[in-house]
Amino acid sequence: MSIKKKATASKPYKFTKWFFGLFFAGLGFVIFLFLLASWGAFGSLPTFELLENPNTNLATEIISSDEKTLGKFYFNDNRTPVFFEDLPPHLVNALVATEDIRFYEHAGIDFKGTLRALLFLGTRGGASTITQQLAKQLFTEKVSQNIMARGLQKIKEWIIAIRLEKQYTKEEIITMYFNIYDFNYNADGIRSAARIYFNKEPKDLSINESAVLVGMFKNSSLYNPKLRSELVKNRRNTVLDQMFRYDFISKQQRDSLRKLSLTINFTPETHSQGSATYFREYLRDFMQKWINTHPKINADGSKSKYNLYQDGLKIYTTIDLRIQKNAENAVNEHLAHLQKEFFRQNEGNKTAPFRDISKEETQRILNQSMKRSERWRVLKNMGQTEKEIKESFYKKTAMTIFTWSGEKDTLMRPIDSIVYYKHFLQAGLMSMEPQTGHVKAWVGGINYKHFQYDHVLQGKRQVGSTFKPFVYTAAIDQLHLSPCDEFPDVQHCIEKEKYGNPEAWCPKNSDGKYTGQMLTLKSALANSVNSITTRLMDKIGPRPVINLAHNLGMASDIPEVPSIALGTVDLSVYEMVGAYGAFVNQGIYITPTMITRIEDKYGTVLDEFVPETKDVLSEEVAATVVSLLEGVTQHGSGQRLRGTWALGRIDYQRAVTGYPFDFKNPIAGKTGTTQNQSDGWFMGMVPNLVTGVWVGAEDRAAHFSSITYGQGATMALPIWGIFMRANYADKTINVSQGDFEKPQNMSIKINCEESILPNPKEEFDW
Repeated sequence: MSIKKKATASKPYKFTKWFFGLFFAGLGFVIFLFLLASWGAFGSLPTFELLENPNTNLATEIISSDEKTLGKFYFNDNRTPVFFEDLPPHLVNALVATEDIRFYEHAGIDFKGTLRALLFLGTRGGASTITQQLAKQLFTEKVSQNIMARGLQKIKEWIIAIRLEKQYTKEEIITMYFNIYDFNYNADGIRSAARIYFNKEPKDLSINESAVLVGMFKNSSLYNPKLRSELVKNRRNTVLDQMFRYDFISKQQRDSLRKLSLTINFTPETHSQGSATYFREYLRDFMQKWINTHPKINADGSKSKYNLYQDGLKIYTTIDLRIQKNAENAVNEHLAHLQKEFFRQNEGNKTAPFRDISKEETQRILNQSMKRSERWRVLKNMGQTEKEIKESFYKKTAMTIFTWSGEKDTLMRPIDSIVYYKHFLQAGLMSMEPQTGHVKAWVGGINYKHFQYDHVLQGKRQVGSTFKPFVYTAAIDQLHLSPCDEFPDVQHCIEKEKYGNPEAWCPKNSDGKYTGQMLTLKSALANSVNSITTRLMDKIGPRPVINLAHNLGMASDIPEVPSIALGTVDLSVYEMVGAYGAFVNQGIYITPTMITRIEDKYGTVLDEFVPETKDVLSEEVAATVVSLLEGVTQHGSGQRLRGTWALGRIDYQRAVTGYPFDFKNPIAGKTGTTQNQSDGWFMGMVPNLVTGVWVGAEDRAAHFSSITYGQGATMALPIWGIFMRANYADKTINVSQGDFEKPQNMSIKINCEESILPNPKEEFDW
């Protein structure tokens, strides 16, 4: 009897013994696995230094003068980190409520959540904490779905999570998690995500928008607001429910937010989209050259090269995003109207868009365009012969083309697409603060994705009458003339062989007529009278004008011939704006400047930029030229900026732009038109902003059929008007409407009885 009792009593003892034996053996095995993992047996773990500086790629950020992000340089990771202070509380609360409600209580691993996940096989939520998810994002690689491999990875995540908790505060961990996550569409990190999906900075996100982005942490590809709005809305509502469940929002807030429709403001951040695309491409080239001459000093004292796409540099530029957007809108608004007229005029043109050239010349243009194309480059690198490449241009292929109403998918022969794109008018606009040389706006074309040639710096076109002020300036400076001095409006010839002329040069006025009147210089420049400009050139010769132009920053070659007086020289918008800026800046030329400083990702200043200056003209001469140029907008072709342009002819500003201008403030400027109406220019100035605008087709053989639309006053001037009206409408920009500064007690007479022509001459320069 006693033996049976002893045997019966031993059974629970044996069961307990085996249970605890297995438990402690399993626990020991788990601990042993953790030790092996921490020793690196299953792959290396991050070092203390790496934990201190996680190896994440950071995009280089381009920052405007008004402290906005213009764009970024990156390869795969469009990531710009933010600080915890930049995250609104409701965004942080949404993350904690949805992903890890005990985040502030655990030390990296939520054992309660882990036990729940094991007991219910994950049906009541996962076990990964925010810290574990960060560890997975930062330091572990993707593995197959093999249970053993996934289990080992989980152990590594736990170890790294514990180390992260020891190394960082809770706020730093949350910030890193927001900064590291990939939200798709190049939205790497919360800052890019907020900008791309809602066109906002993170601190400006609403509760509703924060819930959308936090919902994407579950699976950013599946719950993507760009692709699956209904699914994302349901996921957003789940996040809102969690926020209500844990008392981060009230029931009333939750119920009202759930009723809101899903609204995003998708603003992709790519190299070919966004603001200042042409400027950003210029900046990329500048930075690559800068990197070659400015080595990176590493912690151990060694040197290496900065990586423009991964090192998180910050480039502070002079571009003002408000002015930049106004400039881009002005170009787009005017050219969309002007393009319709250009298409209309070419409807019956068998050689459209070209005029006045032979079939052979047309084919030569097309052949050159083929050889400059990306298609030609790619096929040549693939080893195709020239014959095979040319044949490919005559086979229809699927492509996306630019239109003023948006991109269009179509089937088209590549050779036809070349002709199609030759129809489009292009533009270049640059705006600069003359007192500092700071460039405030840079528009190199109408669409960088489809037209990558920059018409601000790369493009050089004949400048027409916009060059005449330099002739007048040289004459006033050397001959001590004044705007009130008079000369006869009769044809003037420059003798054969004088100034290197092979024959006598006798340019005509634009309309071929001469009034025979005595005209003041102010009236002559306002009306772009060729006869008087030619007479001034004859008096001083080309060399002083060329020297003046070079001193005013024009690096382009200028031939020493009298015809430069009428603008036969090719110059860039960049050169023209810099030179005109000296007139407003009391005769001091300042090199146009686009960058103020460059910092590394820690905020250390790596380089600062100060523009170069040069005294070129006396204050009095500069002020005199400005007064001459004011006459253009008072009495010449520039008066279309005023509300008085009638004179019984077409009101171009209404017909072409649909917008009348009625500026009352002082404006100095000059229009310019070149032969066959290939190029239209307008240089416009107010006391603190100098702007140059060029409009024309890519090829000079593509142009308007007549001077009516093909002059600077119609092609370019309206862009300046639309641009400046928008600048004045935004009172935060502070563009001047005051008088130009003039020295006291001027000896040069600038106010005189005007000899105004009855009708301003159309701009045509020879």
